[in-house]
Amino acid sequence: MTNNQNDKTRRSKATISDLSVLQVPPEKLICKLSFTHLVQLLTITDQLQRTFYELEAIKGNWSVRELKRQINSLYFERIGLSRQPEKLAQLVHETNNTPAQPADFIKNTYAFEFLGLPQKALVTENDLEQALLDHLQEFLLELGHGFCLEGRQKRILIGDEYFFIDLVFYHLILKCHVLIELKIADFNHVNAGQLNTYLNYYKAEVMRPDDQPPVGILLVTHKNDALVQYATAGLDNQLFVSKYLVQLPSKEQLENFIRNELR
Repeated sequence: MTNNQNDKTRRSKATISDLSVLQVPPEKLICKLSFTHLVQLLTITDQLQRTFYELEAIKGNWSVRELKRQINSLYFERIGLSRQPEKLAQLVHETNNTPAQPADFIKNTYAFEFLGLPQKALVTENDLEQALLDHLQEFLLELGHGFCLEGRQKRILIGDEYFFIDLVFYHLILKCHVLIELKIADFNHVNAGQLNTYLNYYKAEVMRPDDQPPVGILLVTHKNDALVQYATAGLDNQLFVSKYLVQLPSKEQLENFIRNELR
């Protein structure tokens, strides 16, 4: 065997050894999870991803239904994309199955890796909007539970001037309209003002007596948290500024998170 082959063998063994460290002890799995949990987990072929859900299911005392829900909502991918994974994990476990506030449904970061578009290809907001609608099922899954698409480029008349809202949803759990504006740019306070205007219109002209006030989501490529704070302070409306990503995090990022969880 050549030195090259020896090196490859050593690296392969090291990788297997590293992955074995990131495993939940079998006796703990059997003690903490039901047979149905284990059957569901065995459908996950990626070992790192399976270990993640094993840990989270044990920590959160999840039912099988909740485990399936978290897998379907791409919790594993979102935890890697989040700038504050510990905070996201805390939110997931605190809200459990029935979050009731808009903040529980609106993510800090949305992952649009299913679009298959490199960032440089996102030339206009129309391109992104069309790509999202072409992958509507995945987009709704990334948004979370309860979102139903109501319209695209929804035209509204304010005074004698027409305006167009990029995407309008109705949220079945919150019982309110959700207005989404897509911006291929950094956060700008003008965009926040524009969306706030639309929310005021919906509150006055569209909201039904049994509806909750409308919610706005401004999707931007980058956000200055301090600017967002000052630009949205004092607004009566529920307006959220979220960053979107078109690529998944590296495997190393996810491994580091799981290592921290195992400590």
